[in-house]
Amino acid sequence: MNAMKDSTDNLLSASDPVAKKSTTGNRKKTNFVPKQKNKKTLGRRPATGEAGPQKQGPNNNPKTKTNYPQSRKNKPTHQATRSGAGKGTGLMSQKSKHKVNKNTKPVLGKLRVIPIGGCEEVGRNMTVFEYENDIMILDMGLQWPEEDMPGIDYIIPNIEYLQGKEKNIRGVIITHGHYDHIGAIPHLAPRLGNPTIYGTPLTLGIIAKRQEDFKGNPPLRLKSVALNNNLQLGKFKITFFGVSHNIPGSFGVVIDTPAGKIVHTGDFKLDEKASGDAPTEIAKIKALGKQNVIALMADSTNATQTGYQLTEGDIQTNIDELLKQAPGRIIVGTFASLLGRIQQILWAAEKLGKKAVIEGFSMKRNVELAQQLGYMKVKKDTIIQLKDMKNYPDNRIIIMCTGAQGEDNAVLMRIASNEHKKLKVEKGDTIVFSSSVIPGNERSVQRLKDMLYRKGAEVVHYKMMDVHAGGHAKQEDLFSMIKMVNPKYHIPVYGNHSFLKVHAKVAQRAGIALDKIFIPDNGQVMEFDKSGNGRLLKEKVPSEYVFVDGLGVGDVSNIVLRDRQMMAADGMLVVIATLSAKSGKLVHSPDIISRGFIYMRDNKGIVENIRTKIKNVINEHNKTNGKPNEAYIKEALRNDLGQFVFQKTKRRPMILPVVIEV
Repeated sequence: MNAMKDSTDNLLSASDPVAKKSTTGNRKKTNFVPKQKNKKTLGRRPATGEAGPQKQGPNNNPKTKTNYPQSRKNKPTHQATRSGAGKGTGLMSQKSKHKVNKNTKPVLGKLRVIPIGGCEEVGRNMTVFEYENDIMILDMGLQWPEEDMPGIDYIIPNIEYLQGKEKNIRGVIITHGHYDHIGAIPHLAPRLGNPTIYGTPLTLGIIAKRQEDFKGNPPLRLKSVALNNNLQLGKFKITFFGVSHNIPGSFGVVIDTPAGKIVHTGDFKLDEKASGDAPTEIAKIKALGKQNVIALMADSTNATQTGYQLTEGDIQTNIDELLKQAPGRIIVGTFASLLGRIQQILWAAEKLGKKAVIEGFSMKRNVELAQQLGYMKVKKDTIIQLKDMKNYPDNRIIIMCTGAQGEDNAVLMRIASNEHKKLKVEKGDTIVFSSSVIPGNERSVQRLKDMLYRKGAEVVHYKMMDVHAGGHAKQEDLFSMIKMVNPKYHIPVYGNHSFLKVHAKVAQRAGIALDKIFIPDNGQVMEFDKSGNGRLLKEKVPSEYVFVDGLGVGDVSNIVLRDRQMMAADGMLVVIATLSAKSGKLVHSPDIISRGFIYMRDNKGIVENIRTKIKNVINEHNKTNGKPNEAYIKEALRNDLGQFVFQKTKRRPMILPVVIEV
């Protein structure tokens, strides 16, 4: 599961978006003002790469078809969004697209907390905090499509509730740079009045790079924050605490409101020692336990997994030993945004006197940006170019690349299938999968492993040896977080409904009463008064899917998806009937086109039966009606021919009748 979450975001872009750098502690801080090559168009490019949760939600989760923005090479990446699964059809639902939001009047004296997404799936994370005329937003993520969403690139939150309230938005806080937390920004920010977006320098760097793919949008307003900063966003006072995740620059958020303090963990695991990433700021978290926190909103991605999450220190020891013992080259497949893991491998390479090659566009860009911002420390000669690899013996070479999920176009698959121009698998190579398998990718990963074994390589993965630690807390870590924060109310977020329910049981074990645990659906409003008393209301705001498909934003409805599913399942049958405008009789035999239904050349008997049925339908119409009625004929062909085809083949292709009168 944590692979799922850890893979939703993979592409960082290369150019340095950072202006002035100052040093604080071991990290370079920046007042983040992305440079723009062209003032008229704000480019965007994303940082992807968490091994992200895919395919989890009830009909809503993610599976990346390709790492955006490289998906759909023939399509512009200025993608538009569509709405959703069954209900929504746009950034607002279609029915109310041109209506004014009736909920623009503030609720006085109450804090409203509304998860727009992320509470019935893994991904599409976005939470609205509203107190009277002040609104603060936490994260704006995307969700990868399900298998039953053919053609959809990704899904973003529905912002209909915020229509008419744009002037009340005081800021957007982004907890970290994975796509399930930043992926919707290019689509939503312009429609929300382009509010200021706050995050750590690496997070903002990733956002700025993604933005380069969305030319024509106004420049984003990005402002970097450090963990010791305080923000005042209207009535919201914001402070931060560092968390360990699998991308640097991740934090949790403390939101101090007139109703009390809300703590949101973001994606996190508990790791007290730095190893490729900053340690969790345990002291800050423990201090919250004495501050009368009214509610804790905590990551549920790994809530179904018992025990404690592995620490990065454990992984570092295993990586060091594995790299030391490998007899030849080492090829490590991992996620492009798993910068902590990449750092660990580079440290191990330096200890052992090995050289590292970074292969894969997204991974190269991520590493470059992390180095520019001071999140990654690498000696000058540790990373070498692919062309220089021949200057070193095989046992001194480590190749890090994308593709640990068996993606067709990723580097590791191209190496395994002999499609890479310069890299081939050789006997004696050790291939390391430093990631867990994203649910739904099992077959692809197994096929990749088989290909590598056939070529004489030794394959090591996380089930054989601890070479991957997920970025999300397991049950005992969640228990510890609840005990440290000591909240009055507990709100599990980030996960399918079942994940939230399991997390609720952990909260009960930690001493939270059942009536103080809120398990919200997407769009469900939680309300807190000035005394810190909370309620999970029956009120829901629009939260339907908004689909992104090519350049369309919110233009794919459930009807379009249903048609795509039907064509994917049984294909389609096009019937072209040319009729006499006077008599309504067929001018010549009907033309039939089959796509994905049958191979007509090998099924001539069925084809002739279909032609005969078409003729009969039209003749029956002529007996009943004097003149040809195009609408009636089309409907009759769809119904009668559809039933006939099912009787003959037990398939239900989409039937597209075309009637031409001459």
